[in-house]
Amino acid sequence: MNERDALLTTAVRAIETVDGDRESWTDEDRSWSTRAAAEAVGEGATPTVFVACRARFAVDRLRPRDPGFVRIVDGLLWRSWIGALLMILSFAAGLLIDRIGSGQSINLLAPPVLGLLTWNLAVYLLILVSSLRRGNKASNEPGPLRRLVVGGLLGSGRRLRQRGVAMPAAVLPKLLSDWSQIAAALYAARVARLLHFSAALLATGIISGLYLRGLAFEYRAGWESTFLDAEAVHRLLSVLLAPGLWFTGSVLPDVDGLAAIRFGVLPATENAAPWLHLLAATLFIVVIVPRLVLGTASALLERRRSARLLDDFTNPYYQRLLHGYHAGPVHLSVIPYSYHPAAATMTGLRRLLGRVFGDNAQLDWATPVSYGEEEALAAASQTDSRGPRVALFSLVATPERETQGAFIRAVRTLAGAGPVLVLVDEAPWHARFDPDPRRLEQRRAAWRAELTDLAELGLIPVFLDLAQPDLSAAQDDIERRLEGSA
Repeated sequence: MNERDALLTTAVRAIETVDGDRESWTDEDRSWSTRAAAEAVGEGATPTVFVACRARFAVDRLRPRDPGFVRIVDGLLWRSWIGALLMILSFAAGLLIDRIGSGQSINLLAPPVLGLLTWNLAVYLLILVSSLRRGNKASNEPGPLRRLVVGGLLGSGRRLRQRGVAMPAAVLPKLLSDWSQIAAALYAARVARLLHFSAALLATGIISGLYLRGLAFEYRAGWESTFLDAEAVHRLLSVLLAPGLWFTGSVLPDVDGLAAIRFGVLPATENAAPWLHLLAATLFIVVIVPRLVLGTASALLERRRSARLLDDFTNPYYQRLLHGYHAGPVHLSVIPYSYHPAAATMTGLRRLLGRVFGDNAQLDWATPVSYGEEEALAAASQTDSRGPRVALFSLVATPERETQGAFIRAVRTLAGAGPVLVLVDEAPWHARFDPDPRRLEQRRAAWRAELTDLAELGLIPVFLDLAQPDLSAAQDDIERRLEGSA
């Protein structure tokens, strides 16, 4: 999945996982996005193609409804002109550095040339040490400078204001947190590319500036130091300028020659042309070539990571999306026991199971099994459903191991290896009795006690008011039951 699709997918996931009440992004919106993506990609598309297509449809549907949030999402997408501007500024900075000494005199020990050489050598040493310490993890764990820049790029989204955003307040922090984790490795490679190419362009700018100004002015080369004598300067320049000496075939002046061009000593200085060639060659070998190589490697790594974001779809959120696409809608068989659900109960159950098993989940309502007629279960449950079975009870009924327990075991046998959910509807209880939490909990405890021998099979009852369900809490409860029985 490319970077844009990964960002849109992360944004849609943040909405659909945080907006538990489904007010900003309704069940109908989710179902429409799934259907539209399935129709657009056709049969046999990969998970990446389907999920990315669904995210694009979802964001397009959301754009006129919540333009503020979509602007924030678009603002998190990397802009390639930022990198181009940074590299242009790096070259311009090198080109415009016009004081490499005093006036038209070049101090061989002064920045920017020797300072740039020293800095780059220190960076190479840091990269080498970090690589040796982290081994194979070096490419995935950026150094402190890169972490600082990556954190600044990703963290800048946290400063975006939420004016005009209709989404719940928790959606944006969720998006920023998820995207920071997903894109961290990509941004590490991107920052490395920018830093390496910018360093190469800075050195190129310095060389260009030296030669351009050398056409119009005569530079005189010399050196001065409070602490170093000519012999120490000779040793220092022999090391720092060794690549340039090798590349050009030049020979460094001896100690006496360097002593003769020390500022303040007559005849002092000499024409800087040989030194400019030597400095330029050294920058080319030490800075430009290695930085271009490292920048190219980082660019290739960035390209590979950018094309492979979000390739793991084992998360339950993605599994629910993919199940309806690959296997078609889930068919659930609902079998009430001694209970005739009201219309509100049926609506609430349909919404709840749609959340758990996908927006296209289809419910097949079996004929309710009467009390004491468990033998009628097979005939009552002859539906086309081969999916999960739902044993539905009313909390008003008195729980008995010989009746409700036997019924659940029969449903478990009927379902074979398929999952079985045991739901106890509290709506009839709330309609008949006063809202006494203590009495309600006592009733729940009675049900748990009678069905305790089924717990080892994962058949633990879920208590909920299907007429007015807390969909988020009920979804979490049911998913835990399904995981426990898997």
